[in-house]
Amino acid sequence: MTVRKAWIVAGAALGAGLSFVMLLVVGVYVVAGNLANGVGGATKALAKGAVPAAYSGLVQKWGNLCPAINPALLAAQLYQESGFNPRAQSGAAAQGIAQFIPGTWATHGIDGDGDGDRDVWDPNDAIPSAASYDCKLASYVKDVPGDATRNMLASYNAGAYAVIKYGGVPPYAETQNYVKTITTLEESFAAPVTRVDPSKQAAAAITYAQNKLGTPYLWGGDGTAQDGGRFDCSGLTKAAYESVGVTLPRVANDQWNAGPHPARDELLPGDLVFFSDDLTNSRAIRHVGIYVGGGYMIDAPRTGAVIRFDPIDTPDYFGATRVTEDGAKALPTTV
Repeated sequence: MTVRKAWIVAGAALGAGLSFVMLLVVGVYVVAGNLANGVGGATKALAKGAVPAAYSGLVQKWGNLCPAINPALLAAQLYQESGFNPRAQSGAAAQGIAQFIPGTWATHGIDGDGDGDRDVWDPNDAIPSAASYDCKLASYVKDVPGDATRNMLASYNAGAYAVIKYGGVPPYAETQNYVKTITTLEESFAAPVTRVDPSKQAAAAITYAQNKLGTPYLWGGDGTAQDGGRFDCSGLTKAAYESVGVTLPRVANDQWNAGPHPARDELLPGDLVFFSDDLTNSRAIRHVGIYVGGGYMIDAPRTGAVIRFDPIDTPDYFGATRVTEDGAKALPTTV
């Protein structure tokens, strides 16, 4: 869903080792802590590299514009809309990194960088405009009971009038799913403040990957009969989690957004571990493996190699994701 919603015109008018691994998995899962819950809150920081460096300062600054939004939430919206592509354009004429349609931009676009123009293609204008637009929606429904952020997101999807009418998130499946999607994606852009919940499917995903040890690498391989049972790096991680009912995106840099991000000293078996030549930009991730403990992962490294154990502590180590079922479901099919 994009900011091309035409209802806003009316709204504005209204003013409103396997055995060892398994033992380790069980042991650490018993003591793992919880991810801090909730949405909103101006102090929520971005996870390392979650937003491309060119835009992270803008997202951090403008994500604190009003209490109903935060930087991680704003990042989730931009990722959902365009994958941080400032030249994105949809078939419905939505434009730029924040996917405004011309009519909505004309009403709600702002000159974020103070250079005298309002350019929908310029992230320096479009990102501030997206934050300002969110806050304007929040102001329309400020007297509605419930969570201000969820009401704002529901207004973004269904219109402020519907939120006012129902006294909160309206009973529309699309709107409820939209609110859940963005607040779930928010977790993948936020720096965790406590240990994050372990994945229930992690041990079985490791088992799947371990059973593929020695399989030759194939660029673009998904492990199908047509591929001769071969994989590339993200094909392996996708298949491993698909074997336990969790559907991940095909490419590594989108798999990064399938859950929150534990620190290096908090890794658990089953976490996905990522590698990049640009440690400031998750969109530049080029490799992924499945962590098994002891500083090692199972991965499909490159052409000419086989699926194997490799160390993770290399200069290009980017970070890790603790895959969640909701996190994977929240990811857009295309960005």
